[in-house]
Amino acid sequence: MDVLFFNMLNWVGPKNILEALGVIAGVLCVYFAAKNNIWSWPIGLISVAIYIAVFWEAKLYADMGLQFYFMITNFYGWYFWSRKSVSVPKVKVGRITKKEIQLSVVAIVVFTIVLGFLLKYGTDASFPYIDSFCTACSLVAQVFLARKVLENWLIWIFVDLIYVGVYVVKGLDLTAAMYALFIYIALIGYLDWRKEFKQ
Repeated sequence: MDVLFFNMLNWVGPKNILEALGVIAGVLCVYFAAKNNIWSWPIGLISVAIYIAVFWEAKLYADMGLQFYFMITNFYGWYFWSRKSVSVPKVKVGRITKKEIQLSVVAIVVFTIVLGFLLKYGTDASFPYIDSFCTACSLVAQVFLARKVLENWLIWIFVDLIYVGVYVVKGLDLTAAMYALFIYIALIGYLDWRKEFKQ
């Protein structure tokens, strides 16, 4: 029993405590977003602040940079979701347009190539192109989440599947588990938002 206790103490070092706090805040953030609750945004600010440090340590620089973007979009989402008329209880869910799909695909391809190249030849980044692709998809998904576009959840499900594998390989087991949970929450979010959109 003592050996197990000391092994757990060794595992729960400063890095893992920080990662665990990021996981808690991240799960709450995504859960509240799926439930269409404005608390998603302030809790998201806590999560991204923590993950800036976690991803820097893991040399996932595109993911680290993404957290700064998430910080800005968390403020934007908080503002956008709080805008409403007296007669409307909350901002309505919308659908993605054909033009938005086309622009998103172009943006993801260009961003992945450019950032991937810069990370591969200018840093010691892990998985520069995969990291850049996931970051590009996340940038697009976050804009759609902040604007309450239903299909944001489908993009998150896709990119979170890739993220789980990346974080397992990098030894960020708690973060990998969080992203696996995100897949489930994103599915629930999609189903709930679709029901709300139909109503």
